Amino acid sequence: MAKPLTRRQWLARSAGAAGACALGRLTILAADSPNSKLGTALIGCGGRGGSHLPAALGERLVALVDADEKRAAGALKGVTDSAAKAKRADFKPEGVKLFSDYRQLFDKMGKDLNAVFIATPDHHHALPCALAIRAGVHVYCEKPVTHNIGEARALAEVARKHPKVMTQMGNQGLAAGGDQTLAEYLAAGAIGKLLEVHSWHAWTGRFGGSMKRPPAQPVPAGLNWDLWLGPAAFRDYHAGLHPGTWHGWCDFGTGSIGGWSTHVLDAVFFALKLGAPQTVEVLEMDDPSDDRFPARVTIRYSFPQRGELPPATVIWYDGSFAKAKDPSRSQGAPAEQLNRPKLALELEKKHAKLNLGGAASLFVGEKGVIHVGSHGGAPRIIPDEQHKATPVPPRTLPRPKGGIVGDFLRACKEAGEPPISNFAGYACPLMECIYVGHVAIRAGVGKKVEWDGEKLRCTNIPEANRWVSREPRKGWEM
Repeated sequence: MAKPLTRRQWLARSAGAAGACALGRLTILAADSPNSKLGTALIGCGGRGGSHLPAALGERLVALVDADEKRAAGALKGVTDSAAKAKRADFKPEGVKLFSDYRQLFDKMGKDLNAVFIATPDHHHALPCALAIRAGVHVYCEKPVTHNIGEARALAEVARKHPKVMTQMGNQGLAAGGDQTLAEYLAAGAIGKLLEVHSWHAWTGRFGGSMKRPPAQPVPAGLNWDLWLGPAAFRDYHAGLHPGTWHGWCDFGTGSIGGWSTHVLDAVFFALKLGAPQTVEVLEMDDPSDDRFPARVTIRYSFPQRGELPPATVIWYDGSFAKAKDPSRSQGAPAEQLNRPKLALELEKKHAKLNLGGAASLFVGEKGVIHVGSHGGAPRIIPDEQHKATPVPPRTLPRPKGGIVGDFLRACKEAGEPPISNFAGYACPLMECIYVGHVAIRAGVGKKVEWDGEKLRCTNIPEANRWVSREPRKGWEM
């Protein structure tokens, strides 16, 4: 069993990373067989980062990156123990380089690095993605792939200029098959003409609600606070960020819209072939603040005609009517207090065994209603009798194999068809669409944002455009 690294060992390991030029990575990969092991790195070793360690280790783990030395060292110990348990004689922990600053990773690792997994807080997504792409390194990034609209457009352009670099956002549902089945049901006319869509993430807690910023505290040992802040504006360290819940703080997180609509609205975006909305309006909102996202918000997105597809209305609900006892933690609430469409509660009361859940969508058509859970949940027509009586539509859309990570690794090795949630073709356009909701939140309740998707501008409320993007700190520009 590996012992935790001392600070001296950490610094020696990081400084000893071999310097090399990034040129030739893609050429080398293309020349290898499809079963070749990819040199992988993990950026962000806490939280969701742990879920990517098996995939990274299953290839050839060469580096770990975290602004917190203890988390990187803990991750290395974890994979070392796992490799020993699996009797992986080919894994050598001394061959894994440790970094606290991902800006140094790509130059120092050279040709040893082929693919990177990113699981940092949201404000640290776009920059390492762009650095990886420009270095010729394939990149998988947790959702949401950017912090704001401007980053989404910029990152898509970087990816478009490097088409041989494979990219994937971690919205797992898109590779689960449910989104494709939903699209096939709608195309087959299972519920007739679509009238509107209601989507929600109706939980109180860490994603929003105002709170007084905690007092400054000493930075924990081993944490490089300046690196953790990265492109965000400087603030003193305080409780509730690291370790803690940064999701509800506007400087670091993206609220429920970024943190959860990527698991709910991705089905809507995919099935309806949505692009940029035409207008976006906040219908209701509770407890907003400059520092944090609202505790509850309801937003209506209106989309124009898209080829033969008619205009569409999508209403997003998040939070609940119950006040969170502790805004830093997720809180449950009774079904009647969840911020969901009235139709959801009506259907649950009408059908005793029906539970539509705290994160889902209802597609309302002239001939019926389809319920879809989050993360690519299988579509079900309500009531169940109507679902059983409706013919299963033919499969017309391909399904990725191996889930969202398997789809990414397949693309990296085959160098052919890009992953399903690649940045330029899907993930960044999705985030551009969703994040207009952030602009509408800043505009305020009842102020309809008229949106120019090509120019990324609100055309009727000029002052709202300051929220389209932000100026990063010097040294953290994308």
